[in-house]
Formats: sequence, structure tokens, C-alpha cells
Amino acid sequence: MPSNPVAETVASLMPQARTELAELVAFKSVADFEQFPRSESEGAANWVADALRAEGFQDVALLDTPDGTQSVYGFLPGPEGARTVLLYAHYDVQPPLDEAGWATPPFELTERDGRWYGRGAADCKGGVIMHLLALRALKANGGVPVGVKVIAEGSEEQGTGGLERYAEEHPELLEADAIVIGDSGNFRVGVPTATTALRGMTMVRVEVDTLEGNLHSGQFGGAAPDALGALIRTLDSLRAEDGSTAVDGLAGDGRWDGLQYDEEAFRKDAKVLDGVELIGSGTVADRIWARPAVTVLGIDCPPVVGATPSVQAGARALVSLRVPPGVDAAEATKLLQAHLEAHTPWGARVRTEQVGQGQPFSADTTSPAYAAMAEAMGEAYPGEEMQYAGQGGSIPLCSTLASLYPQAEILLIGLSEPEAQIHAVNESVSPEELERLSVAEALFLRKYAAS
Repeated sequence: MPSNPVAETVASLMPQARTELAELVAFKSVADFEQFPRSESEGAANWVADALRAEGFQDVALLDTPDGTQSVYGFLPGPEGARTVLLYAHYDVQPPLDEAGWATPPFELTERDGRWYGRGAADCKGGVIMHLLALRALKANGGVPVGVKVIAEGSEEQGTGGLERYAEEHPELLEADAIVIGDSGNFRVGVPTATTALRGMTMVRVEVDTLEGNLHSGQFGGAAPDALGALIRTLDSLRAEDGSTAVDGLAGDGRWDGLQYDEEAFRKDAKVLDGVELIGSGTVADRIWARPAVTVLGIDCPPVVGATPSVQAGARALVSLRVPPGVDAAEATKLLQAHLEAHTPWGARVRTEQVGQGQPFSADTTSPAYAAMAEAMGEAYPGEEMQYAGQGGSIPLCSTLASLYPQAEILLIGLSEPEAQIHAVNESVSPEELERLSVAEALFLRKYAAS
């Protein structure tokens, strides 16, 4: 990176950034309080609030949102008449999954092979640190030229909608001229990327019952309806022969016109085993950014170890459906539930329950903010041009903010490139990406103020 005062300042702050990220990663802030104590999330929220106060933010508050979690808010006034920019990240994280699968403890930031490993290092505690670095670099080089609001969400990974509902009830709180969502990522390390489309998400729990209780498979098997078998058939109906998502009434032929994703590169990024085919049709970008995608997240049934020769009386599953831009997530939920109920065989009793939802999002890339970000990215990544890509995941707040503030310019950047392995074991962040994106965000705020 060529020498410039902002970049030099960020570089000098990286040791402090590592220490702070380690402190934040240490909180087991999974917003599922049946798995991890509420005190862990509260500890992380207080850490963020203290960091904002230390940077001179006013009105710092822990907002009690309707889903029982807390989001952290703060406001840093800018020069008189300056624009206001909202910076978003979330401090809650995914569960660590199989802790034995981690090479190092998931809640202990560990440096290995030039990357920093730990749950939330990239998604999205690293985003909190990115915002702090950008603001510190500006303060050290003439000051922050815009008013800044920061919101750090406490339940983004759960999809329970607490912050969305809070924002709808307090619409003035997050109002801004531009919004930087620090929760997406570059297409790959070293390729500066703005995410311009997000698939939405819905999660549905489906439960199938066939008998009053389990039966001996030797005595009753062959005529007694097996609930687990019925559930398997129901779930199988959600995919076409080529693996494409097939929910009755839901279009699955969307096209992606932006940056394309080479199939071999995708296989490598996704760590697909040799000889195993990719699923679906169309380009990889079509499949992961512009089309629906169903995933069976879990099934409740007897484990193999300890299983008895029984016909199962009941079984249930949690199904996720990623919803492409242009499709209403609530309507997609209805279609998914109707499909599951219509495709349950043998007259088995079936119940479905929606347990999470987020709307898809599509950005206006013609706005002045995108021009400012492209210029900033070009300086932070010398010789590279900012690319536009989609993202398969959802950030539910995006569509809420777009609805509440239709004049606001919304940009998505972040640290979750493929090597980060977010949501999986051994999640990590590239410190070089953290450094460059912090520089880019600082330069963006300066250029946006002047535009």
C-alpha cells in the first residue's frame, strides 16, 4: 500500500486492533441463551459500548430489542452541516459447532499462517474493529468529516429480527445519508468488492408424526408408517434431480449479470470433494446469488450409536430457504410451508413453524456513495478496481433500512472472503484485509463528505 497518512496510521494501530479483537472474540456471544449464557452476549455488548465511549461517542446506549437481545448504539457528531453516515456491524456470532474440529480454541484469537483464527474474527467482530480503525485513522489526520452513527447488532445470526423491529419503532434513530454495512466481504483476498445484492432467508421447522409411539420394526415394519421415512421423502421433494431447489410456486431461474464465479475456483473455495458434482444449473453466480437455495440444517431423530430396531413415531427437521432479490421472504415462507405440507406422504400428520426470516436486498450502484467507495477502494488496493458481487447470505437489517430510509445510500463491505470460512470451524480473518478495508472505509468517509 503506498504511503499516505491514513494508511500509515492504520498500520500503526494494527497491534492494538489484534489485542482488541482478541478481547471481543473471547466473549461467547451466541444469541441462543439455551446454548450459551446471556452474560456472554451482555459482556460483548458492554465491550462495544465502552469502545465507543472511549472514541468520544455520545448517547451510547444498550438498546433492549424485542427479541430479548441488546444492540449497541452511539453517535459521534460531525462538523456543522455535515452528512451523517451509519456504520453497522454485529457482535453476536454463530455457535462454534464441533469444538474438537477447531485447530485452536474457537473463542481464543490465535495467529496461524498469517491469519487470525477465532469465532467471529471475520463475521462480524472484525467488522466492529474495522469501523474503530477507520475512525481512529481519521481522528489522527484532521478529524472525522461526517457525523457518524454506529449500531452493533446482538442477534443478526439468529434471524430473530430484534433490531429490525426496534428500528421500525424508532425510525429516527438510525436515519443517515449513507449506510455502510460492514458484514459482507471481498470476492477473495486482495479483490476489493462491494456486495450489491443479498439473498433473504427464512427458516421453517417441520415435524412429522405417524404413530402414538415407536414400534418394533420386526413386528410392525412394512405396514406401520415410519415418520422418519416420511420426513426424508418430504425433504427430498425440495430438490429437483440436478439438486436445484424446487419449491412449488417459487421461481428458480434468476440470472446474475455482474462478477462471475469460476466453477473450479468455487469448488476449491467450497472444498468440494473430488468426484462430487456441484448441484443446480446455470452459472455458479446464478445459483448462489440470484436463485433460491434450500438447505436442511438439522434433523431430530435417533443417532446411529444406540439406535434400536424401531419404527419411528415422530421426526422433525429445520429447513433454511435462501430467497433471491425480488422475492418477498414472507411469501416464500408461505410457499415453503405449503410445499412441505403438500408433499408429506402417507397421510402423515405434519406441522410447520416459521422460526426466522430476513428480506433480500438489492443496492442502487449509481449513487454518489458508490463512486466515493470505488475511489477509496482503488487507493486502499493499488492497481485494483472495486468489483460488484452478490452474497448468498442475508443481513436482515438491510431491507428494513432501505424501507425506512429510501433516500439513504447503502453499501456493503467486509471481511468475509472465502478463506475466512465464516459459520464453519476454523473461522479466521486476514489482518491484511482488515488493514486495507479500514483504510478504504476511512478514505470513503472523507471522499463522501467532500462529494
